[in-house]
Amino acid sequence: MPAVSSKAAETVSKMNFNEYQFHAHRTLPERDPGENLAMLALGLAGEVGEVIEMIKKNLYHGHELDYGKLKKEMGDVAWYLACLAYIFRLDLDDIAQENIAKLERRYPDGFSADASRNRVE
Repeated sequence: MPAVSSKAAETVSKMNFNEYQFHAHRTLPERDPGENLAMLALGLAGEVGEVIEMIKKNLYHGHELDYGKLKKEMGDVAWYLACLAYIFRLDLDDIAQENIAKLERRYPDGFSADASRNRVE
């Protein structure tokens, strides 16, 4: 992904999910939608794997967790997710709102192991 210019960084310093999605999808390569879908799905899996690998190395190999690098990798995860949602014509704001509504139904008093075992669908 290309680096964000300082001017672009000022523009996007505070944004909602849909604004992020708009800025992210502008950097999506122009190619066949099927090819983009495959590239995005594989890229998302790869970037999630990089985040997982960093955490694994921290927990089990004694590596220091580099929060700057972790933030960048998580940003890559967000980019792939935003572009996938764009391809499917889904708004990230809607996805986030529906997810929070689901969590509030499942865990109205906050998460607990008991609520997880007996959650409401």
